[in-house]
Amino acid sequence: MYTPPTFSISIKGVVVRAGKVLLLRNEREEWELPGGRIEIGETPEECVAREILEETQWQVETGPILDSWMYYINAAEKHVFIVTYGCDPIGDIVPVVSHEHKEVGLFDERDVPALTMPEGYKRSIATWYARLRDSNSAATT
Repeated sequence: MYTPPTFSISIKGVVVRAGKVLLLRNEREEWELPGGRIEIGETPEECVAREILEETQWQVETGPILDSWMYYINAAEKHVFIVTYGCDPIGDIVPVVSHEHKEVGLFDERDVPALTMPEGYKRSIATWYARLRDSNSAATT
């Protein structure tokens, strides 16, 4: 009998404050977006807000879905279905790195293409910056 392969689901957030995107460095030495596994009974929007708070101490308001894709993690030999949301930070505290990551960083949009991270994250970050620029230009006209 055929058993279809299984995969995890991870909800990630792109958070930009003062022009800088919030990223976390994992044990594979990759930069990644904050977020994680959705729990039974919570919405994806609740999940990403909870995960960002747990991983960085930043409170956010969850905005629109930016992208989704299937990501294969070579080192772990597993597939993960990633969904990314644009998120707006609440407040201005300094992000704190949790036990789940090695480092927290705030990066300028121009720095992102050179970072070691999955292309899907780079695409989501670029999408959120573009939407933020569009909304800022609409607000000023």
